Order: sequence, then structure tokens, then C-alpha cells
Amino acid sequence: MLNLFYGGTFDPVHNGHMAIARAARDELDAVVRLMPAADPPHRAPPGATAEQRAVMLDLAVADEPGLVVDRRELQRAQAQPGSRSYTIDTLHELRGELGERAPMALLIGADSLVGLPTWREWRQLFDYTHFIVAERAGSPLDSGMPEELARFIEVRWVSLPEKLTEAPAGSLFRLKHPLQMESASQIRRRIAMGQAWQDLVPGVVADYIADNRLYFT
Repeated sequence: MLNLFYGGTFDPVHNGHMAIARAARDELDAVVRLMPAADPPHRAPPGATAEQRAVMLDLAVADEPGLVVDRRELQRAQAQPGSRSYTIDTLHELRGELGERAPMALLIGADSLVGLPTWREWRQLFDYTHFIVAERAGSPLDSGMPEELARFIEVRWVSLPEKLTEAPAGSLFRLKHPLQMESASQIRRRIAMGQAWQDLVPGVVADYIADNRLYFT
């Protein structure tokens, strides 16, 4: 069984996030654990606090089989106030729990993959996890990828999801999912400008945003 994790700020969680999570769940026959990032230690929260973002995720997945919220990054930030949270640290922690041989994958967007060389110890990430890459319109995977990254990953792509369970880490898989163009930053902007936004997020999340006046100023 593949252990699948989907990290992000989720500020707020929106229909595009949910479409990707559902597609990954169905394509890979795996439980998707959504991991909200902690608040950055050296600046104001992204828009909602970490706990508010986690609550919105709880609401969004409440009636979604196979989707659950994993608060480990928030809990680590609470235990180590002011510390930075790096993906490599999360993967270390997960490997300690799952063991060295358990297949594990991290679900990311194409933009995040292209920016991977800026991540801490980015090459070592492949020693710990597979990557599931969710594309959307205008994806940079086929053009504009840094040459260093392209060379490093060119032999790591697999075309069948079953291949991800044959090794604990090291491969990449392209996830096909329904294209939805909304982004969290666009939704925050629309809320602040008084434009229509409610249909871009799950209904229960829209109610929470309205009740708590998130992003309105």
C-alpha cells in the first residue's frame, strides 16, 4: 500500500485542492493525508492562522472517504516555536514511523516540482519518497524546467501507478486530474475585493470563511 501525503498552505483549501486529492486517491487507490504547513516563524500568518487552515481542511474532508488531515507540521511548530519547517524534516519523521521499506509518496504541483532545486537537500528527498506531480493548464513540466533538475529526474518517471509500490522511494508519476484554474491567492483577492468567490471552495469552507471574516480585509 502506498502512503500518500499532500502538503501545502491550503490558505484556503479550495475546489482545485480537493479535485487533486480525489484524483490521487482514486488513481493510486490510497488514503491521502493532507498536511497543512505551519505558520512561517518570521512573518505574519499567510492569511488565516495555521489552526484556522487546519479546521477548514477538517470541514472539507469530513464527508470524503480516503481523505484525512495530518497536523504533524503544526504540532512540530508548536513543540519548537520559531523553528523553520522543512520537507526533509517531515520526511525524516515519516520514515521513522513507516519504516525504511514502506512505499511513500508526496503529492505536489508541477510548479513545486520545477522549484525543487530551491528546497533544502532536494536531491536527498528522493531517498525518502516518491513524488506524485499534479499538472494543470500551462504546466512547466515539458518546457522551462531547470536543466539540472531535468537531468536528475529524467530516468525517474514511471507511467504506471503500480510501480510506486515496488520501491519505497525515488520515482515520479504524473497525475491526471480535472483541471480547475482557481488558486488560493486568487480566492483571497476576490474575497478582499468583494467579488464572487463562494463557488470556488467547498460549501462548508465558504461558511467558515464568512463566519470568521477571513480574508475580507
